[in-house]
Amino acid sequence: MVREICELIGSGIQPVQNLAVLKKVAALAGDEAKKQWGHDAIARGFRALEPLLADCAGSCCVGDSVTLADCCLVPQIFNANRFGVDMSQFPTISRVGAHLDTLEPFKAAHPTKQPDCPEELR
Repeated sequence: MVREICELIGSGIQPVQNLAVLKKVAALAGDEAKKQWGHDAIARGFRALEPLLADCAGSCCVGDSVTLADCCLVPQIFNANRFGVDMSQFPTISRVGAHLDTLEPFKAAHPTKQPDCPEELR
């Protein structure tokens, strides 16, 4: 399950809404298109991810221990919030994310705490 979740996030969500892709979309179609692109990519991916997590999540993505799946999920929740995705439609993702946000390693690794975080995301 951990690998399946990582694969879904790592190939189906993250690459199509990372900063390089978003910059290219903005250059080709403008900032509003960039925002819509990011929103749609994450929402589509979360619609696939939510039922997987509903079957295997405890306090974390798979059971109650942090795995690589959790490390992959947290940045996508950050981006979902950034792009205005309605997280109420993803209760399991939201619950797991809320738990992970309480853990010190995830607090320290938060995107806004990284030295290369773009100013507009802080």
